[in-house]
Amino acid sequence: MFDAPFPPHDLQDKNRLGSHETLVIHWPTIIADLVDHIHQLIDGTLAAGSDDTLASGGLGEAAADLKINEGEEIISKVIRLKHRMESDQELEKIPEDGEFYVDEYNSELEKLARIGKNTWFVVPWLFTEYRLIRSYFKQTTYWADFDPFRTKKEETFRNSATAVYQIATMMHDMDSEKDSLVDPAKLLVLFKEMVQMCLWCDLSFLIHLAPCDIEQFQEVGRDAQRVRKEYILKDDQESAWEHIESLQPRAGLVARCDIVLDNVLTNRKLFTDLVFADFLVTHTPYFSTVVFHPKLFPWFVSDVTPADFYRTIQSLSSPTFFNKTATTTESARHLKEMVERWERYLREGVFCLSTALEGGQKKTQFWTGPWPYWYMEDKANELWRSLSESSLVIIKCYRLTGDVKWPVSTPFATALGPLAGSFPLLSLRTNKSDVVVGVPQDAADRLDKQDKRWKVNGKYALVSFVSNTHRI
Repeated sequence: MFDAPFPPHDLQDKNRLGSHETLVIHWPTIIADLVDHIHQLIDGTLAAGSDDTLASGGLGEAAADLKINEGEEIISKVIRLKHRMESDQELEKIPEDGEFYVDEYNSELEKLARIGKNTWFVVPWLFTEYRLIRSYFKQTTYWADFDPFRTKKEETFRNSATAVYQIATMMHDMDSEKDSLVDPAKLLVLFKEMVQMCLWCDLSFLIHLAPCDIEQFQEVGRDAQRVRKEYILKDDQESAWEHIESLQPRAGLVARCDIVLDNVLTNRKLFTDLVFADFLVTHTPYFSTVVFHPKLFPWFVSDVTPADFYRTIQSLSSPTFFNKTATTTESARHLKEMVERWERYLREGVFCLSTALEGGQKKTQFWTGPWPYWYMEDKANELWRSLSESSLVIIKCYRLTGDVKWPVSTPFATALGPLAGSFPLLSLRTNKSDVVVGVPQDAADRLDKQDKRWKVNGKYALVSFVSNTHRI
C-alpha cells in the first residue's frame, strides 16, 4: 500500500485557508441551511405536497405523522453534529445503515483514534465529508432517498438560463459549420475553450465562439486564451490534445472518454460537462462514447447522483423550466435540438452513466469511499481495470492527490502515487483547497506575495495530464 511521504493537512492550521474556513464557516452554514430546509418541508412544503419526493398526498395520517417525526429526528441529529463539529469532538462511527463501506469507514476512524487524529479539528480532510449525515436519512422510512441539496441545485441552475441558451446557440452554430472544423488547430482552440469552461464553470467563456466567421472565431479564442493563460498555473492542455490526436479513428475502434462527475452546488457544472462531452463525440473524430461517473448518493455538499443526471436533462427538455424572458424563440429551438441529441446519444449508448453498465453499481461505490484515489487498484480493482481500458479519463476532484502537504513543486504524477500511468488522465482543478501540486516554486512564491488566497479562491487553475505510459 502506498503511503504519501508527507503528512495530511491539519484542519486547525489557520494558514490552510480553505480548510479552516470550511470548518468554521462553510460547514456550519451548510448544516444550518439543511436544518432550515427540513423545517420548511415539515411546516409547509411537506403538508402542501409540493416536493414530489416527500409529498404526503395519498398517505394515511399515521404515515404522515411518521414522516414528520422522522424529519424532526434528523434535525435533532444534524444540530447535535454541528455542535460536535464546532467543539472539536470525536467523529462518531457510521451506524449500520445499509449502505456500503460502513466497516471500512469505521476501521479507518479507529486507526485515527489510536493516533489522536479523530476529532473534527485534526482529522484528515477525507474523513470530514458528510457520510454520517447520509446515515441520518438512510435509516428512515420516508426520507431514505431524500437529497437535501436538490432544491438549491435546481434554483441555481434556473438562474443560468441566459448562458445556457447562448451555449445552445453556439453549439448549433458549430454544428452548422462542422465541415469547417476539420483542421486540428481549430479543434485545439475549441478544446481549450471547453477545458476552461469546465475549470471555472463559467458558461460565458464559450459565448463569444459562434463561428459565423471561422477564422475570426479562432483568433478570438486564442486572444481570450492568452488572457486566461496566466491563471492556469500548470498547463498541460496541449499535451492532452496531442494524446487525443493520437486516437486516430480506426475500423472497429471505440475510443471512450470517462468523465468523473464532480461534487456541485448547481447543475450548471454538470451542464458544462455534457457540453464538453458533446463536443468530443460530435465535433472531433476521436471519441465514440462518453461514460459519466456519478456518486450513488449526495455525499458532500451536493454530488451529482444518477437522479441529478437524468433530471438535469429532463429540466433542459422542459419548456417551462427556465424563464421564457431569458431567451428568444430561436435560442429555445437550439436548446431543444442540443438536448434531443443528448437524449438520442443516451438511447444509442454514445452517452451513458457508469451505473447503467454491467457491474456499474459496485464500481461506482469507490467514489464515496474513505480513500485517496491512489488506492483504486487495490480497493476497487474492477473500476480500475475498466478505466484502464479508457482512451481518456477526466477527473476534477482533489482526492486524486490526497489531503497531503505536498510541496507545490511536486510533480503531478508523483502526487498520484501508484495511480499514475494506470490510464490517460486529465485532471481539471480550480484552486479551491490547499492541496496544490505541479506549480514551480518561484511562481508559488510570487503568488504568495501577491495574493495569500491564491490556493483557495477559485481564481487560478491546474490542468494536469499524465499518459498511461507513466508508471512509478
